[in-house]
Amino acid sequence: QVQLVETGGGLVQAGGSLRVSCAASGRTSYGMGWFRQAPGKEREFVAGISGGGGVTIYADSVKGRFTISRNNAMNTVYLQMNSLKPEDTAVYYCAAAIRWNQSPTALNYDYWGQGTQVTVSS
Repeated sequence: QVQLVETGGGLVQAGGSLRVSCAASGRTSYGMGWFRQAPGKEREFVAGISGGGGVTIYADSVKGRFTISRNNAMNTVYLQMNSLKPEDTAVYYCAAAIRWNQSPTALNYDYWGQGTQVTVSS
């Protein structure tokens, strides 16, 4: 079982920035994704990155504000979140796909972390 651990969540004022990280237990380079789930909402796709880091995809709601990146030598993926809005408040989940593609759906991911809370105050 692949273990994923998210860190870096917290409380931020609207307009501020935060970076969340996801560390994988193994040394394999998986395609990775970030998802989020707000109270009363379904889990939604935020961003994805290919195993080598050459392809990235974003939800329309975060384009231009969020950036996904990875350091494969450390088995770590990052989500840099800028210009945060109250509607970004959610639990953010890291996920790994053994056979990654660009489809923005949770069905394509095999392993999940426990999530980290991001709260944006107005």
